[in-house]
Amino acid sequence: MSTKNLLVELFVEELPPKSLKKLGESFADVLSASLMAQGLVLRDAAVTAFASPRRLAVHVEGVAAQAADKLVSQKLMPAKVGMDAEGNATPALLKKLASLGADASVVPDLTLAMDGKAEALYFESLVAGVKLAEGLQLALNDALAKLPIARMMTYPNPAGNGWQTVNFVRPAHSLVALHGRQIVQVGALGLTAGNTTKGHRFEASIDTIVLEDADSYARQMATEGAVIASFTERRSEIVRQLGMAADKLSLRPVQDEALLDEVTALVERPNVLVGTFEEEYLEVPPECLILTMKANQKYFPLLDAEGKLTNKFLIVSNIRPQDASLVIGGNERVVRPRLADAKFFYDQDRKKPLDARVLGLSRVVYHNKLGTQGERVERVQAIARAIAHQLRDPVLMHKANQAALLAKADLLTDMVGEFPELQGIMGRYYAQHDGICDDVAYAIEDHYKPRFAGDELPRNQVGVCVALADKLETLVGMFGIGQIPTGDRDPFALRRHALGVIRMLIEKQLPLNLVDLIGSAFAGFPAGLLNDAHADVENFIFERVGGMMKEHGFTANQVDAVLCMRPTQIYLVPKQLEAVQAFAALPESAALAAANKRVGNILKKVEGGVSGEVDATLLVEMPEQALHQALCLIAPRADAAFVAGDYTASLQELAGLRGPVDAFFDSVMVNSDDQALRANRLALLAQLHQAMNRVADLSRLAA
Repeated sequence: MSTKNLLVELFVEELPPKSLKKLGESFADVLSASLMAQGLVLRDAAVTAFASPRRLAVHVEGVAAQAADKLVSQKLMPAKVGMDAEGNATPALLKKLASLGADASVVPDLTLAMDGKAEALYFESLVAGVKLAEGLQLALNDALAKLPIARMMTYPNPAGNGWQTVNFVRPAHSLVALHGRQIVQVGALGLTAGNTTKGHRFEASIDTIVLEDADSYARQMATEGAVIASFTERRSEIVRQLGMAADKLSLRPVQDEALLDEVTALVERPNVLVGTFEEEYLEVPPECLILTMKANQKYFPLLDAEGKLTNKFLIVSNIRPQDASLVIGGNERVVRPRLADAKFFYDQDRKKPLDARVLGLSRVVYHNKLGTQGERVERVQAIARAIAHQLRDPVLMHKANQAALLAKADLLTDMVGEFPELQGIMGRYYAQHDGICDDVAYAIEDHYKPRFAGDELPRNQVGVCVALADKLETLVGMFGIGQIPTGDRDPFALRRHALGVIRMLIEKQLPLNLVDLIGSAFAGFPAGLLNDAHADVENFIFERVGGMMKEHGFTANQVDAVLCMRPTQIYLVPKQLEAVQAFAALPESAALAAANKRVGNILKKVEGGVSGEVDATLLVEMPEQALHQALCLIAPRADAAFVAGDYTASLQELAGLRGPVDAFFDSVMVNSDDQALRANRLALLAQLHQAMNRVADLSRLAA
């Protein structure tokens, strides 16, 4: 079967820049996958995606004009329905065959195969492969339907009479579909496929580009259209130019992958230029200047060798004039008022002390069921004090209380009102301006951390206390009013808050009792405001601990073995899991886990539980005597290692019990007719069970 390469391009108005990368990838992936599913292209065919501000395109190698014919087996009906006692076709079978375009002549060729518990008749026929025009139309429809578009536009149908409309992310102007040099007759969005497209709005050498064939697309777009059609290549070119421009100044651009993607989606022919602003604006905190340059203007701020912000920035222009001074000057004029606004906000905010803004939080609604931000601040203060109290640090308690009081005050500043992303950061600057110590000032900035997966943690203990208090207040408050995450819905980011709590407890090695932490958080709320959701919050956090530990390479059984014990010291969980993992690698582990499970099942069936100590005089059989002796020898060593925090050694001590345990179950009848012997043997098993399950429930490791 001969093949040719295929190109499909949809030319549109400027696409949403933050979505362009995903749109391009989705268009290429779905369209090529559909062609593969229809047999028009091999599974390992090379697929190249193109995406620029005004186009989505895909190039697929080795596409057939028609898919190969294939043999299709179709179930007709149960054999006993289709054939009579003499083996002749029934009227029902003949009717079914007629509906498929066949007649009685094919009956001898029908096959019998089991369908469940009964035989069924199957009809095999050769189906002609789909032609490219038909298959590509299906693939194109599928690709457009599955584009990750948040909002659609409605505009007049290009092929309509003015009354018909089309829904798409942006108005589409032309469609290209080339199989080699041949146009494939397909259509979409009121457009019919052709072989012409447009290049750069201003710099294309010709108005309409006539594509030679599917393989000339990237070349013609670059030479005739002044467009780098590939998102990846355009991004790489921007990175190269940014690096060259910065190197000439002995500076380096701020690294921001999201900004780089967005700028790549805004230009078709990147041209990096250097802009400058007045040095007086450098008096403003660099975070403010960097944010306004990146968010509002899409510029790349430049840093010096020490990482300090300079008064130079890089512009990624979409045009390449011979004299770029007008472009540079225009961008400098645009950014200057933005920087002036930031300086004005900063100067105005510092005229009022941060603590003077705290009272204003009582007028800011936090949640209609949980009160104002002022009330929330009081709760966070109470929880932060309780955490510091658990850590037995009076100085920490005082600083955490002060930081919690001021943590939300910058929400009422002009700077944060203009740039909400700076909350916490500006609080730190304003606190330092007011002469507040760095421990408290940095805690104000850090109490939002970690804000996302992989984010850094608060840099000091004060920040950790307030960050824990802030996240616990949110978790407990939302659970207490029934705002529990369901499925993919988590509007208050409670999963992220729980993971932040877990990370701080583990990575900061905080010896805090989880149950006490949750209790302190509930105690921070007025009586009667919340429903009792202690268990729900605890379960929610343990679910996140389990997921995190599985991501760190521990098996589900190992995680279950530790977490089913409901350890209150979360910071010890990784250490306990490492011990369980090491125990599971021992040759004795499987037998001991199975024995532990058996022991647990026996003890569960004892009415009223097991009480009393083991009476050595009632150990009449050698295996139970040997097990008791082994326990007396091994259990104290395992307990000592457990108390010392050496969980690996504690569990590995238990390996010495395998032989005595196996011998006990092979030879000793636990449920003896003698009541005294039975009670004594149960006490021995209870002692064994206790010794084996201090670090984790080893029965959970049993297959």
